Amino acid sequence: MEHFEAIVIGGGSAGLAAAVALGRSRRTVLVIDEGNPRNAKASHAHNILGQEGTNPMDLLERGRDEARHYGARIIEGKVDTLTGSLDTGFTVTMTERSYSAERIVLATGLIDNLPEIPGLAQAWGKSAIHCAYCHGWEVRDQELLVLGIGAMSSHQAMMFSQLSSKITFINHNSSALAEENRATLEALGIPVLEQSVIAVEFDDQGTLASVLLANNQRLNAETLVVATHMQAQAALYESLGGSLAENPLGTYISVNEMGATEVAGIYAAGNVCNLGAMVMAAAASGTIAGAAVNADLISSQLATS
Repeated sequence: MEHFEAIVIGGGSAGLAAAVALGRSRRTVLVIDEGNPRNAKASHAHNILGQEGTNPMDLLERGRDEARHYGARIIEGKVDTLTGSLDTGFTVTMTERSYSAERIVLATGLIDNLPEIPGLAQAWGKSAIHCAYCHGWEVRDQELLVLGIGAMSSHQAMMFSQLSSKITFINHNSSALAEENRATLEALGIPVLEQSVIAVEFDDQGTLASVLLANNQRLNAETLVVATHMQAQAALYESLGGSLAENPLGTYISVNEMGATEVAGIYAAGNVCNLGAMVMAAAASGTIAGAAVNADLISSQLATS
């Protein structure tokens, strides 16, 4: 079985940043990437100092080149099982292949669970968006519809109100809109439609055409803002006995300031442990986790010498 000092599971910005930090510390490191980044549908990544507006896939390709430059090995594939402990070492098993490691960095990201509305998934990442900081500038002054589905929906409307005065809040899930949030929308001058959405209609490019309401009314707009329930991709972590934390955004792996989880020898970085992290924040957490793993390995080697 091929052995590495550290295996990074996930090859997004967090995982690659961890690999770079480890590689620069002359650690043997393997990155296993399924090749399905969360922002694959987005044409541009924003709030990246010095790389503003870069295509996300181009950014990852540069990251892979940098990680390889420092000796990291990168393979594509899915990890089936993660077993072991800090005392015995960890084993990562894929189809017909297994690798061992002294430390693991989980950078497996999250899943955006969308409301089950026909057409929404096809428009997601194009004309159906969620983050004012990720997409807001690009939709400034547009006609925006905010889909009210949960506690974060009124917050989204508030954030996008800084970018456009043409916002309508569709109260799709009426029970989720608290009176205080309704008061906030009123104070912002955002009208509330008490209707549910039964379909999102769009063209071949995923551009929003209209939103069809339960009363058969069609609303025309350029962009639909919708919150997702975010679910950390943490099955491997849970298989080791790790438990997930939860906040209004969704479920995540709890870590300390250095990325260490409650399972000894397992670190986490990026969206799997910070649901709101954008690309730079995810990469920063990867660098921190990589540095922490290196320091941990040094301490372990000193203790056994």
